[in-house]
Amino acid sequence: MALTEAFPRESLRRGLFFIMNIILFDGKCRTDLLPFTFTRPVADIRVGIMTIHEKWAKVFKAEFSYLTEEYLSVKFPLIETEENIYIAGNVLPSIELVDAILHLNEGEALFNDDLLIAVKGNRAAYEQAESLERVEYKEKLLAIRQSYDIFTLNGEAMEADFRRLTLGRQSATLSPTVQVIGEPCFADGTPKLFIEEGVTIECATINLKNGPVYLGKDVEIMEGSHIRAPFAACEHATVNMGAKIYGATTLGPYCKVGGELNNVVFFGFSNKAHDGFLGNAVIGEWCNLGAGTESSNLKNDYSEVKLWNYSSRRFAKTGLQFCGLMMGDYSKAGINTMFNTATVIGIGCNIYGSDFPRTYIPSFSEGGASGFKEANMKNFFATLEKVKARRKKELSEADRRICEAVLEQKI
Repeated sequence: MALTEAFPRESLRRGLFFIMNIILFDGKCRTDLLPFTFTRPVADIRVGIMTIHEKWAKVFKAEFSYLTEEYLSVKFPLIETEENIYIAGNVLPSIELVDAILHLNEGEALFNDDLLIAVKGNRAAYEQAESLERVEYKEKLLAIRQSYDIFTLNGEAMEADFRRLTLGRQSATLSPTVQVIGEPCFADGTPKLFIEEGVTIECATINLKNGPVYLGKDVEIMEGSHIRAPFAACEHATVNMGAKIYGATTLGPYCKVGGELNNVVFFGFSNKAHDGFLGNAVIGEWCNLGAGTESSNLKNDYSEVKLWNYSSRRFAKTGLQFCGLMMGDYSKAGINTMFNTATVIGIGCNIYGSDFPRTYIPSFSEGGASGFKEANMKNFFATLEKVKARRKKELSEADRRICEAVLEQKI
């Protein structure tokens, strides 16, 4: 009997299954997902509304840990037992995929072509996955393999998260000063708009024609803002007055944005609070884009975009026409900074000055179009402590050690 016959789909969506120990592993895709995996395991990437780890935690009531780079284990430790389920950290859950994983026998490995999805067994079984009994997963699979998949798959991931987060729950009331455009429900009757407690929104417009809108706890949408679905603002995020936001855009926790956004994913605690355009982009945590910062997402000749690839150490074809700024954690740009199409910035960078800087900037670089130098780490940590203190957070020793480990890699 299939799992979906034994249990209703609502049970799968609510996460009613207990598995003793789940290990989310980085796999071969980690390097292709830099700079965002410099400071986190693959499964801690945000795509849709939640991080990939949070999505799996909604499905399984289990102990979760990470199999990632050794230097990241100071913050993301590994917990191993004799009975584990290893799940690829770049794969997003679905009802069909959960069904397939729950039907794995001890010593079996689930594959989708060349992608290892899951292994049931101990560490030795995981390490020998290629020689295990192979189960082929032939259903549709949503997985991020390249950094730009984070924004290209964001809309689809957001709708799945929206349904997972709001199923059976009642939305808070929307102020009558807000104008809602489009049908309020999906074809199956599920509401497209969900508002958590503590949300403040007045005199804004929300267009639901292209998908759902999720406003998390204590989010503030200031007057004059225009939002087109799909859109998600996680807890304590802020949209400043007069912002223009196109889907599929996600604001992680405590982000503050203004100006014009189109298909952007902010991981969390980052700001683009002023005017300026940002499109088809991914912004890590604790980043800041100064007033008037502009980022191109389309080449003048409309040709295919090439993006810096950390695996090949060169610019690689993407198959995309639109691609903007990819900025790693702790990086920032001064006022009126201009970024060319498909610019990749590592972690801990400080970009300033007139004209366009180059389209690949290694971690812990400081400067602009006239040239870069290596950042002073004492000054970097002193500034980061002040930035975190503004949000009542502290710079942990684990985060400090992770930054130092990335600096040693010099990429």
